[in-house]
Amino acid sequence: MGLFALMLALQTCAPAGPGSLNFFSIDDDVKLGQQLQQEIANDPQQYPLLDRTQYAESYRYLEGIRDEILNSGNVTYRDQFAWQVYIIRDDKTLNAFVTPGGYIYVYTGLIKYLDTEDQLAGVMGHEIAHADRRHSTNNLTKQYGLSILLQMATGSNSSQVSQLLAGLAGNVVGLSFSRKSETDADAMSVKYLSNTEYQCNGAAGFFEKILKEGNGQEPPQFLSTHPSSSHRVKDINALSQQLGCSVKPSGNNYQKFKNSLP
Repeated sequence: MGLFALMLALQTCAPAGPGSLNFFSIDDDVKLGQQLQQEIANDPQQYPLLDRTQYAESYRYLEGIRDEILNSGNVTYRDQFAWQVYIIRDDKTLNAFVTPGGYIYVYTGLIKYLDTEDQLAGVMGHEIAHADRRHSTNNLTKQYGLSILLQMATGSNSSQVSQLLAGLAGNVVGLSFSRKSETDADAMSVKYLSNTEYQCNGAAGFFEKILKEGNGQEPPQFLSTHPSSSHRVKDINALSQQLGCSVKPSGNNYQKFKNSLP
């Protein structure tokens, strides 16, 4: 690959947040998300998804929260990513995750653990931010560096690239993010919710519940163990105050949604 071609490839790399370089294009995020979505759909034992027809009311409720966030005017790839939501039937797991390209998965255990729709909106905003800020492919860029760019730009060793992407499916639930990425997702959740009906510090409610009921236990891996829950509550509330957005509970009937689940 010549120097000019390499420079051209570097110029076409899409930004992944301030100070970040991502060797994956937006189209790569979309394709990776599609591949991971299919891998998850093909593994009902590990990912028992609720049927969309049988639980249409539950999905409409969750999609309503998603739409509020997407229509906030702050989601960069609102029209490029899929933003499909899925509910995983597992009451023992307090978890949620998102794939590149915007496929959002929420466990029934998390939904039933939370107290309000605002808290769930805060968590969903956090997950949407991970996809919208392209934290996963940013991590891949850091991990594999220039070699992945060269393979993608030249089309060489495409089987290795495919194997690399396919291998992510088995680990997508356990994807961990840096302190910087987690802090960024927390902040973006506040910004997303600032233009919705929800209290913009909704994510703080989740951390406060963990601190209150968990006897100091840190949140599940999907929200990382760093920075600490107490610091995250403080930072989320501080940004909410700085933006001057509403911290008044929306008062929506969250219990009805929980009752609609198996």
